[in-house]
Amino acid sequence: MQSAIPDKLYFKIGEVSKIANVAPHVLRYWESEFTEIRPKRANSKQRLYRRSDVEVILKIKTLLHERGYTISGARKFLASGEEMEEPVREKQDVSTFLSLIKKELLHVQDILNEKKEG
Repeated sequence: MQSAIPDKLYFKIGEVSKIANVAPHVLRYWESEFTEIRPKRANSKQRLYRRSDVEVILKIKTLLHERGYTISGARKFLASGEEMEEPVREKQDVSTFLSLIKKELLHVQDILNEKKEG
């Protein structure tokens, strides 16, 4: 689940780290891998992330950590401009879902047994 982004113009790396729940070194690495993340630099050379940067970081985290994309796959996904859809969740409980799977597997087993005998 993603954290809400506070209503601010700029965020320091520590704040973004807490929002995205990733270490600051991960953010710096992603910055080198994804051209979509370009924080400004303050006079003190500290990174200042805009809201759009934080949104991209949250999208990258979802792609890498939840959906299993590689860095290059996530880069291609972002370049394609596709919007991320929420996964469809069934409203069935686990036991009902497992019963359905068992029924389908038994049906496949019956079909295979018929082919062996016939």
